[in-house]
Amino acid sequence: MKKANPHLDCQFCDARFKSVFCDLTKAEVSELNEQKGCATYKKGQDIFKQESYPHGIYCINAGKVKLFQLAENGREQIVRLAKSGDLLGYRALLGGEKYTSTAEAIEETSICFIPKQLFFKFVETNNAITLQVMKMLSNDLKNAEHKITDLAQKPVKERMSEAILFVKEVYGFEKDNATLNVVLTREEIANIAGTATETAIRILAELKEDGILEFIGKKIKVLKINELLHSANLSD
Repeated sequence: MKKANPHLDCQFCDARFKSVFCDLTKAEVSELNEQKGCATYKKGQDIFKQESYPHGIYCINAGKVKLFQLAENGREQIVRLAKSGDLLGYRALLGGEKYTSTAEAIEETSICFIPKQLFFKFVETNNAITLQVMKMLSNDLKNAEHKITDLAQKPVKERMSEAILFVKEVYGFEKDNATLNVVLTREEIANIAGTATETAIRILAELKEDGILEFIGKKIKVLKINELLHSANLSD
């Protein structure tokens, strides 16, 4: 179950300055602070579920979230990874549609909920917010097109290598500048790449044998970033 979080002050929230709400006026920040709700989600807990209707949007204050779709066979396809400052659920809200994916915390995550009416008010009256939302939608479309192309054309080893690079792009490295700053299961990595878990384990073992990756417990360390880019058929 989610538990109430101490009320976070939007005026001093680092996540707000990384989100579309960075350009709010002082009056709008005060209004946001009064109307939002905050909660903490444990690892594995759903923030919202596929096929449910949105009543607002979610802004990640701290933590990490995966968004996935369920196939008819029950298998997950991870469509997005999200971090502090990212918004969740805005496309369904703007389109007046059901959620097309489920959002689940992959570590303990603090999230603020912004009611539908308030979000629409900001979009309608603040041009900077409107532009930021348009940029997010454009970026989502670009990423979706890229994902479709990869799944249709790239061999599975290239997709697996690109999945590791994708995780690095979202969450970055730890202080050693080599270890991915998130713990994902082999199944979750497979679900990003769109392949079977057994195949993902085999390819990760091959990347380790090639000296490109190293595994420290459940963590993944990238030893040779250029070789990983080459394996993904990408240029630096």
